[in-house]
Amino acid sequence: MKKIRAAIVGYGNIGRYALYALEAEPDFEVAGIVRRSGVANCPEELKRYNVVSDIRELGDVDVAILSTPTRSVEKYAKDILALGINTVDSFDIHSQIVPLRRSLSESAKAGNAVSIISAGWDPGSDSIVRTLLQAIAPKGITYTNFGPGMSMGHTVAVKAIEGVKAALSMTIPVGTGIHRRMVYVEIEEGYNFEQVASAIKSDPYFVNDETHVINVPCVNDLLDMGHGVNLTRKGVSGNTQNQLFEFNMRINNPALTGQVLVCAARASMKQEPGCYTLIEIPIIDLLYGEREELIGHLV
Repeated sequence: MKKIRAAIVGYGNIGRYALYALEAEPDFEVAGIVRRSGVANCPEELKRYNVVSDIRELGDVDVAILSTPTRSVEKYAKDILALGINTVDSFDIHSQIVPLRRSLSESAKAGNAVSIISAGWDPGSDSIVRTLLQAIAPKGITYTNFGPGMSMGHTVAVKAIEGVKAALSMTIPVGTGIHRRMVYVEIEEGYNFEQVASAIKSDPYFVNDETHVINVPCVNDLLDMGHGVNLTRKGVSGNTQNQLFEFNMRINNPALTGQVLVCAARASMKQEPGCYTLIEIPIIDLLYGEREELIGHLV
């Protein structure tokens, strides 16, 4: 069996856990790691891999796992799709997923490649759960309550704001899909805390939520990558009222994101050229194994 050659683009928390997931999968091999700094200051765990600053230096790559900040996903994906390499990402700005899908669909088809976007746990695996619940109770309301826990996307967005030395964004569920953002920051010397806090609250990641920004001496003392979700739907099946469904999980945030990305990378090898979200992918395509055996075991 020819193994799927996967490259990891970006090596932060998600990239690290995507590597752990790749190492555990029998149908993958690590083609290499792409870091802006290349081999400079290379972590010890990467010493046995080919570490480069440009994916073109890796040669044969089937799929690139983009573990870059959300706001740089489109640029990286377009460049890599043009090389005929599949891409998967965990783009997490819900309101911008449809425009991104349109944009990358054009790029993927032009490069005869596949792009699977927003393949984290939300959006991603939770999206599949929401879709299933709406199918079996077509009329009704679904509430997605995140946390309490660290939001990777929101934390990265805060770190990108001028004057922020370190940051942690915690998501606190208020209920009925409403959330409070507790943002803990260390401020660079010479910057005004109130101005930095105002910039954070004005960022699209935070502008629609109740957001509290707190200046702390050491963000690392607060760091916990645990997260979770409570997803409920109350609706109607046919003409039967009061159908109630609930889905819960408590997770390590980057570990689950990394695992979903690897599953999506596998699924990318089974699709026609174009751009997809996870709800458009047959669920069985996420799994390793012989198809009939999976059906016999899972159905």
